Amino acid sequence: MQLDPAEVVPVLNRVKRAHGHLAKVISMLEEGRDCEDVVTQYAAVLKALERAGFALVATGMRQCMKAEADGLEPEMDAAKMEKLFLSLT
Repeated sequence: MQLDPAEVVPVLNRVKRAHGHLAKVISMLEEGRDCEDVVTQYAAVLKALERAGFALVATGMRQCMKAEADGLEPEMDAAKMEKLFLSLT
């Protein structure tokens, strides 16, 4: 399914945020920083990626529902969307 570029902007922002957090984790490890600080930053990476994934699936679900409401055949069926959602949990 091709995603609407306008709807992907918030997801992209979350992924970029995760990218920044990950760069910080790498830097902290290279500097030999305190374990607690590194793990805290690592947790921020995971949270940002999880939120991006859920937002991405939600965007796809909205597009499928809109297609159905417009009388069109959605590009992805409910079973595939459910499988994608569950892959994030």
